[in-house]
Amino acid sequence: MEKIVQTSGKRKKAIARATLKKGEGEIYINEKPIEVIDPEFQRLKMKEPVMIAGDRAEDIDIKVKVEGGGKNGQADAVRTAIARGLVEFTEDEELKKQFLDRDRSFLINDPRQKERKKAGGRGARARRQKSYR
Repeated sequence: MEKIVQTSGKRKKAIARATLKKGEGEIYINEKPIEVIDPEFQRLKMKEPVMIAGDRAEDIDIKVKVEGGGKNGQADAVRTAIARGLVEFTEDEELKKQFLDRDRSFLINDPRQKERKKAGGRGARARRQKSYR
């Protein structure tokens, strides 16, 4: 039976679901090849786990579906989903250690969320200024 691994990653409101299986090493984000993703900064951020894994990820096909949030949040969510998937697929403790040594957010979702706006001000923390004249 063919080995298939499904993982997910989250960042702010973005949720990415990744499916990994044996193949030619192709990466698709929302049905598009990763090469067509712009800006380049986000493409590199999404490819980072694959570059760290190196030849361990050469024969793994990765398909990611990502929704919600903005471009940067989605890129971070995809990055987490791919890294988790590679660790689970390869069952390699050394790879897991490499990810954690480099950056904790490869394998652990970032729990930070937008703070809600409160009454009496323009934003979450900003307040209206007082004038005593």
